[in-house]
Amino acid sequence: MEISSSSNVVTIIGNIKTVNDFQQIKSLLDSVTRQHKSVTLQIKDSLSITSSVIGYLNKLILKDKINLNMNVGNAKLLELIEDLNLTSTFKARKP
Repeated sequence: MEISSSSNVVTIIGNIKTVNDFQQIKSLLDSVTRQHKSVTLQIKDSLSITSSVIGYLNKLILKDKINLNMNVGNAKLLELIEDLNLTSTFKARKP
């Protein structure tokens, strides 16, 4: 997995599947949300997302009041987010 940011846009390329992936995502999002209250998360091609990432994103939205918009490139991942009833919470959509 590769992760990068530009201003308030965080881009993830590759599959999100390990604890290390979660730690990288958390670290970068912590840094971005210190400066921005609105963040766009672009998940280009991951087939899945770990429960730890889902929990962390929920915390950002519900507790820290971060305005998150998620662009999901993979239809299967978008379907998973819909199945978990998180589409509106994450403002998830196909780019």
